[in-house]
Amino acid sequence: MTINVSIEKTRYAKCVAASKRVHWTIDEHVIRGRDLTLDDTFLPSSLSKVADLDFLTADEKRFMSQVQGRTYANIFGLVERFINAKILEVTTDHWLGDQDALEALVRFSNEEIKHQELFRRVEAMCADIMPAGYRFLPDPNGVAKAVLSKSTWSVLALTCFIEIFVLSHYKQAIDSDDSLSPLFKDVFMYHARDEAQHIIADELEWERVHNAMSPLAVDAAVDDFIALVGAVDDILQLQAAADVEYFCSSMNGGLYEENLARLKQGVLAAYRWQYIASGVGVPRFQEALGAKIKPQQFERISAALAPIMGSA
Repeated sequence: MTINVSIEKTRYAKCVAASKRVHWTIDEHVIRGRDLTLDDTFLPSSLSKVADLDFLTADEKRFMSQVQGRTYANIFGLVERFINAKILEVTTDHWLGDQDALEALVRFSNEEIKHQELFRRVEAMCADIMPAGYRFLPDPNGVAKAVLSKSTWSVLALTCFIEIFVLSHYKQAIDSDDSLSPLFKDVFMYHARDEAQHIIADELEWERVHNAMSPLAVDAAVDDFIALVGAVDDILQLQAAADVEYFCSSMNGGLYEENLARLKQGVLAAYRWQYIASGVGVPRFQEALGAKIKPQQFERISAALAPIMGSA
């Protein structure tokens, strides 16, 4: 037990050191007086899946990447609302305990607040240059209240899942794509730098909470996690439909019905890939989840995700 506590204390301290080392500010490091432009692609095709929409022109594909990129920033602004609330909640367990853990989580919270401001700035820059009519439909506070009504285990599981795929997206898709908007790339480079140490804190807190739970409580939390992923998919369906409507109205023309159906299907598939399927296969999340649940519980999760994975 002493060894495990020592290892955890060291990992929390490493989070603190990393947070200090990569500290950045929105204006000085990220935006630097720059603006987004509609001449640039926002999201790489490996995330937006616009290459699959072969009935769109090159200009239309670029605009679709911009619509999806705008939503990408807004989605992360939304999820960080409940992530920050949960992180602040679990700090109470460390108030009179491990001060390295407390500092790591307080810094985590501060960085999540900064991220929310950054994504509000991105939304404002998009609104300045893109056609009127875009709507981001989910209410961040309403979503946060619904998520936080679930067990802490399931919320920490979802948080870890999200932050792991954020880092994976940047490393595997965004960083290496030189065709993207330099400003948009920088937004997600600095975001990923913070998420790298947030994942460590996620893993530590999720494991700490898990170790204090009974098998029955964990089993119920698995159901909560399944429900939360289902709620994410509900949000994606809602926003994908809104984004297709906005895209079509902005193009000043209609698509043939068969292409409209393909567009709706393609955007929803892209969103399910971005926010669910791309994270499921990341070994780091599989290992963290697999260490806490039984094979039968893993099968329940897999069965619930199968329809989403199939369409993505």
